[in-house]
Amino acid sequence: MGNTRVRSGKRTAPHLRRSWPPRLCNGGELIRLLAEERQGRGNGQREPRNRGISYRDFEDLRPPIFTKCPEPLDADDWLRTIRSKFTLLPELTEQQKARFAGQLLQGPAGAWHAAFLGMQRAGHEPTWEEFSQAFRAHYIPDSLVEQKKREFRELKQGNRTVMQYVQAFIHLSQYAPEDVRDDPSRAARLLSGFDPTLQTHLGRRYQSFTDLVDTALDMENRLRVANEDQRRKRQANTSAAGSSQKQNSTISSPVSRSGPIRRAGFTGRHGGGGHGGGERLTAGTQAPAPATRVLALPGPGNPCFNCGKVGHFSRECRAPRKFQGPNPAGGTQQGKQKGPAQKTGRVHYIHLEQIPAGVPVLAGTFMINGRSTVVLFDSGATHTFISKAYAQKHDIKLHKLRENYHITAPGSPIDTSLGVRHLKLEIGAETFIINPVVLPHQGIDIILGMNWMTENNAVLDIGSRTIQLKSRVSGKVIRVHMPDMKHMVATVNATEVDEIRKIPVVCDFPDVFPEELPGIPPDRDVEFRIDLLPVSKRPYGMAPDELKELKIQLQERLDKGFIRPSSSPWGCPALFVEKKDRGARVDYGPLNAITIKNKYPIPHIDIPFDRLGAKVFSKIDLRSGYYQIKIREEDIPKTAFSTRYGLYEYLVMSFGLTNAPAFFMYMMNSVFMNELDKFVVVFIDDILIYSKNEEEHGEHLRVVLTRLREHKLYAKFSKCAFWLKEVGFLGHILSEKGVAVDPSKVKDVLNWKQPETVTEIRSFLGLAGYYRRFIKDFSKIAKPMTSLTKKNASFTWGPKCEEGFQELKKLLTTAPVLAQPDVTKPFDVYCDASGQGLGCVLMQEGRVIAYASRQLRKHEANYPTHDLELAAVVHALKIWRHYLLGNTCHIYTDHKSLKYIFTQPELNMRQRRWLELIKDYDLEIHYHPGKANVVADALSRRAHCNVIEVRPTARVICWEMDEIEMPVEFLIELYNISIEPTLRDLIVEAQKHDPGMAHIREGIAEAKRDCFTLDNQGVLWFKNRLVVPKDMELRKKILEEAHNSIRPCIRVAIKCTGT
Repeated sequence: MGNTRVRSGKRTAPHLRRSWPPRLCNGGELIRLLAEERQGRGNGQREPRNRGISYRDFEDLRPPIFTKCPEPLDADDWLRTIRSKFTLLPELTEQQKARFAGQLLQGPAGAWHAAFLGMQRAGHEPTWEEFSQAFRAHYIPDSLVEQKKREFRELKQGNRTVMQYVQAFIHLSQYAPEDVRDDPSRAARLLSGFDPTLQTHLGRRYQSFTDLVDTALDMENRLRVANEDQRRKRQANTSAAGSSQKQNSTISSPVSRSGPIRRAGFTGRHGGGGHGGGERLTAGTQAPAPATRVLALPGPGNPCFNCGKVGHFSRECRAPRKFQGPNPAGGTQQGKQKGPAQKTGRVHYIHLEQIPAGVPVLAGTFMINGRSTVVLFDSGATHTFISKAYAQKHDIKLHKLRENYHITAPGSPIDTSLGVRHLKLEIGAETFIINPVVLPHQGIDIILGMNWMTENNAVLDIGSRTIQLKSRVSGKVIRVHMPDMKHMVATVNATEVDEIRKIPVVCDFPDVFPEELPGIPPDRDVEFRIDLLPVSKRPYGMAPDELKELKIQLQERLDKGFIRPSSSPWGCPALFVEKKDRGARVDYGPLNAITIKNKYPIPHIDIPFDRLGAKVFSKIDLRSGYYQIKIREEDIPKTAFSTRYGLYEYLVMSFGLTNAPAFFMYMMNSVFMNELDKFVVVFIDDILIYSKNEEEHGEHLRVVLTRLREHKLYAKFSKCAFWLKEVGFLGHILSEKGVAVDPSKVKDVLNWKQPETVTEIRSFLGLAGYYRRFIKDFSKIAKPMTSLTKKNASFTWGPKCEEGFQELKKLLTTAPVLAQPDVTKPFDVYCDASGQGLGCVLMQEGRVIAYASRQLRKHEANYPTHDLELAAVVHALKIWRHYLLGNTCHIYTDHKSLKYIFTQPELNMRQRRWLELIKDYDLEIHYHPGKANVVADALSRRAHCNVIEVRPTARVICWEMDEIEMPVEFLIELYNISIEPTLRDLIVEAQKHDPGMAHIREGIAEAKRDCFTLDNQGVLWFKNRLVVPKDMELRKKILEEAHNSIRPCIRVAIKCTGT
């Protein structure tokens, strides 16, 4: 390694070390050599074969997890560590490296990685080089490095102790290696930042950087001891009380009242152990100032701190004062010096990351001059401050203040003489004027200090995270709920902000994409109204946890102004629903039942995009759209809802109100009336912008975002997509080629696996047979498969069966079977649920619009039958919302009790939640057990995975009897057990080793075993059933699987009439 010094602590990124000596970059070479030695290449051994490196192999090296990066060097350290781990696994491909590294990113870093993968072109997997370049660009940007360089070059000791200054120097020096190339330049740079008085005492009494630090620490300790001695002498001399009082006004230092500074990292020459290694300054506390600022060493050989001459102390010096230490208030005493007057101030935090938990500050996002801005309410700040970078970015005019400001800040004091006049701060519905002072290195956009909070009677409640203000203009009292500080820091550092800044046009409208709605919406021309007679219903009972969460939800909505206490004669029960947003809903069933339905049309995708030649698309999704419309004042009492904690009413349009979609659609059409059908399509809270080229799209996008800004409508950036060549919208795929059917509508049929049993063939033919009148030569195409369902037929899936199977799938998913919807006509939805999944078919006039099915989730397997059948209905309504919302639809199910779901008095929480969704639609539920449900039934029972499956045959039998015109009354379900591939493999393997099986095989060869057959894979069958050897463990496993998979059956009774 030569002269390479191995040191601990943070290291510098390779692109920051361009001018460093090569000896500092040999760590990677050492690791490579060690890796080669491990592989045995150095001894001429043969290189091991690539055994297929897995993530588990990489995980065994214990790579570090990366979440977020308060310092750029942390990110570089992580990247370098991961690179060194990769050298120990030389078999890894470049794509594997990028993939494995991405698995280690969590939290905010994980969000960045997801966005990074989303920006890759289709089918492209990023390499390690691409990943590391993007990672560096995001976490180690050149602008941040330059800022750190400037901080280093402007670094002064200020109010820090010697060790705190040295620590800051060492940390920041890593960003400017060219300034500290060798030990002498490093020491000279450190000395230049020391307090001027301490510089005078140090002189050139050091040989190296370490010696300089050691000497400074020793000097600081000696000054502290001398200060203690003088304090004791003053206390002992009562006659000098007046003089002592005078000295206390200027000789004041926290260091003088503290003990010796013991730190690790450097060794003092005068006893006293090590120095250094202390903790960082805690935000909100002022660092102790070095005693060298205000105290001279006693003795005849020491110079005066003021004039530099020997023989007297600085307090006795008659020369003009050249230096005066900070007074206790944090400013500087000007005495009778000429020049502009100077005010002192204080700010505790200039970066959100500096704020410890529990400190009485709150932060949020507010509008300032129409721009979304991060604002910190800091009761520890004396004035209101604005970041210079924020002001320059938004072209805010700065002006010269009449007085200079000396601001005590974390790190070192800041002198400023710039300010900003008359910024408009919007909080709720009120506008406040602020006149902030400019701070050059402030990381927070705006800091509101005590001067502003006093003027506006601000009350900060840290426990509930609320701020109460009283407007001086209107006299109104405003209460604002603030996000948690941890969430706020994550929000400010989130990748969403960076992503918005990267998107053309969108980057000019960050205020349209807030993290949360800023409060109650402004007055609009559209207000929600309700015309009906009062109804009231007692509240639902809730569990303790639900009551606790409901209380939190009520408080949050009260703070935002969305609801208020009520004395209305109305009252619907509150319904708490566990959802992703942990939101509470109101069961407005009684209110909706007597509400006059609004017939405002809900749009559908009937615009000829292909004729317009659209090639570029963007999609915008509004945030909590319903909450952005106020309710008409006289209708507010009608929204009252009852809870355990009292009666409340909504001031904004609530979810669950029957006419809410129509009113929201009316408002959106009013906002975009001039743009509709030209380059905008609106569906409820989804906005589609389409253009012929990118230049035109930029103008269109700007118009739409301007409309949103003008009407104070807010979008959710994470659900938006911009500058796309292809976009999914309302169940269609839009591109320059025109409108195409969304593949998800037919994927359940296209992905149907090859049938492996007679029952699976019958299930598929049951679906296909329902549409036989639309399929030419259906019987001819299906004949090879139909022949396998005959009694005593050998199950042999041949080429003709496969050809017919694929042809039927193709015909089922193309016209004339798959038809385009007519939005002027009602829809039919057929739903069914089974032990395997949910199936549904959307139809119109007997033709299919779309198919859908999905497997049951793990927890859904425990649902009772009633809930499972209702889940199928809800699944259909969710996926076909764009067709069914605003249209009449008929739901068909084979579960008779669902007909009465709207009138059942007792519902569980799951049913209540689903009922709230169902009430948004104009629908009727019908009981229909006949063949119309065979399609949904087949989809719900399609083989989704390799497990033992129960295949119902009752409906197939009904269908077959119907074909021969024999009426059937359906009273039972018959079940058949099909063995899934894993069990089949176990059985086939057991057949090979069973002596009895060998005897049967010989009989088949001699034509003595008519009932037994062998298939083309040599598997033994008995009358179309798989033969299970006498293996007790295997038989036990089969019975257990069958028992766990079959639903309970009811008793059987079949009645047939006719001959």
